[in-house]
Amino acid sequence: MQTATATPVQRRASRPRADALRNRERIVTAAREMFVEFGPDVPFDEIARRAGVGNATVYRNFPDRDALAREVVCSVLDRTSEVAERALAERADAFDALERFAHAAADERLSALCPMLSSAFDENHPDLEAALERIERLVEGIMERAKAAGQLRPDVGVGDLTFAVAQLSRPPAGTECLSADRFMHRHIQLFLDGLRAPARSELPGTAVTMEDLRQP
Repeated sequence: MQTATATPVQRRASRPRADALRNRERIVTAAREMFVEFGPDVPFDEIARRAGVGNATVYRNFPDRDALAREVVCSVLDRTSEVAERALAERADAFDALERFAHAAADERLSALCPMLSSAFDENHPDLEAALERIERLVEGIMERAKAAGQLRPDVGVGDLTFAVAQLSRPPAGTECLSADRFMHRHIQLFLDGLRAPARSELPGTAVTMEDLRQP
């Protein structure tokens, strides 16, 4: 019996349309921004408005909050993993690759999304587990290379780096979430310089006061 094959028209119909993919990306981007600013309980209506799509488009792509939250976290982890991959491939200096990853991870605001790993959806979902495993493997590779080059102290691990970046990219209590961003890379660099000696970089900006942190 001859097996039927899909026609070109059928194959095109089975693939997501370009505009549908763009809408999905816009929804995920808008959701990430709003989760960072307001937390994981932001209304879908507000996410749809920021994404520039209708509510039905949001629900067509993500039937519930768990699905959207998981997609946001996985997309952030995937982008950060891609930075780690490029850093491993492009940077001859091992510690430079480590710095590049740490600053990129801070920019993704992983600290604001971390609570969603344990509260917003199934943390054992295979997509999430795969994304976490990938990033852990890549960061461990960067750190091992820096240790082998004698640039990174031997008594630190992936958890030390991940925890520090998450804490340093989280604004102090009583300050505006996004207003603290201008200090984030300064403090990330302070931490990174503390991982090796002597220090090899100049800190961005000037000395920060508590009054600076309180300003919007």
